[in-house]
Amino acid sequence: MTDITPGMIFADILRNDSPEAAAWIRGNAQYPQLSGIVKFFSTPYEGVLVEAEIFGLPHIVTEFSSRFYAMHIHETGDCTLPFDKTGGHYNPANEAHPYHAGDLIPLMENQGYAWLSFYDRRFDISEIVGRSVIIHKMADDFMTQPSGNAGEKIGCGVINTF
Repeated sequence: MTDITPGMIFADILRNDSPEAAAWIRGNAQYPQLSGIVKFFSTPYEGVLVEAEIFGLPHIVTEFSSRFYAMHIHETGDCTLPFDKTGGHYNPANEAHPYHAGDLIPLMENQGYAWLSFYDRRFDISEIVGRSVIIHKMADDFMTQPSGNAGEKIGCGVINTF
């Protein structure tokens, strides 16, 4: 095969490159077992490759569980418990929800573990350093303004250069 697709390049980036920025996620007081990392990689396509790996999501003890959790970039990088100083979703273009630059793809967990990777052109890494990644207790409904009715902030990590 001689054709190279963006997906092949993305797989190589995830396998061989170091991220430019990352957020180490920690859980709130109710979910101290929650942890993980969200990494941000540059791509040759003027977008960002995002990889998230989260452990200890609330349904870890429920055998064969599978649930969705909202994941957003928030304005402020202050993960002081109870994560109430993170501000709203990162939204430089003042878009309605779910079109904020900070509205990320939901996490789908399987018995407390979630991994995902996706490509996004709505922000540059330089724009999000110092902000926070928030994991919410519920799925984003993609309708309710301004933040999708995703519930309690159960995980938080500040985005720092790597």
